[in-house]
Amino acid sequence: MTIRLGFLTHVQGRGDLAQAYRDAQELFVVADELGFDVGWVAQHHLPIHGGGLSSPWTFLAHAAARTRRIRLATAITILPLEHPVRLAEDVAVVDALSGGRVEIGVGSGSGPQEYAAFGADFERRRELTTEHFAVLRRALAGEEVGTPGFTIQPPIAGDFTDRVWQGVFSATGARYAAEAGANLLLNRATYGYDEPTDQIQRGWADAYLQAWDGPHQPRIGLSRFVFPARDKREALTQIEEGVLRATANFVSRGTFPSGQTLEEYLRRFHAFYGHPDEIVAAFQQERVLPLATDLITQFNPGIPELGAAIRALELIATEVAPALGWKPQPSAD
Repeated sequence: MTIRLGFLTHVQGRGDLAQAYRDAQELFVVADELGFDVGWVAQHHLPIHGGGLSSPWTFLAHAAARTRRIRLATAITILPLEHPVRLAEDVAVVDALSGGRVEIGVGSGSGPQEYAAFGADFERRRELTTEHFAVLRRALAGEEVGTPGFTIQPPIAGDFTDRVWQGVFSATGARYAAEAGANLLLNRATYGYDEPTDQIQRGWADAYLQAWDGPHQPRIGLSRFVFPARDKREALTQIEEGVLRATANFVSRGTFPSGQTLEEYLRRFHAFYGHPDEIVAAFQQERVLPLATDLITQFNPGIPELGAAIRALELIATEVAPALGWKPQPSAD
């Protein structure tokens, strides 16, 4: 199976929020022109430094109108805080507008404040994810949901089964995703472990594949913090501020130890940064990449300027990803 190349944005920027949204749309256009296979957005109901996207399907509808071939996806939509039938309707509308280019990744989200804002029980987040996921899958399959005789409109064209993803943070979660017949999304890094991220996640990926018994070939989406530049110094000028802000937040929550060097914190973020050759060499040691069907690159927690972000996308598409075996699909024109 040929690896697909993706780009994930948390919709952050150095200006106001409206500008961050516009800049993120530009990145979708650039990624589309460069041949990226999938553009992903992350949903955040609470603000994160420099932005955060609360309504991903509105954003993706606009991106659908500005792009031609790139697929449009979420990593993730916070499923317990969505009505699964309404969510399925949003997915169906964007899928119709985009010509069948939509995929959806779901998960349980992050913290209790989001759940309180929506009147949901944070302690039941895993149960709610499972319940809502089952309804969402039935709705996207064109089955009756909610009440006899009701199906979503517009109906999804074709089989949506292999376009559904679930984000997980444990081997148990990976097995649940496999049992649900969902593709697997792995986060950019694991937190709360001293062992390297790829060592931990390789076990999760193995557990997923061992549990898989679905009707289609399973997919594993590997999200990684990747920022190529002329060298590490130039990369750090663009990503250091965002990394330090994120690090301070993680330290305050007890997720990261205090008093570590920037290099150590970048290791904990499992970051790939610097010259493209350095990044390729690091990826050749990546334990999960051999099992991945999708490489999903992101700049978060770095918040580069728009021009630097565009240049990084260009380097990923022309130097990093091809060296890892990716080939852009022929233009639809």
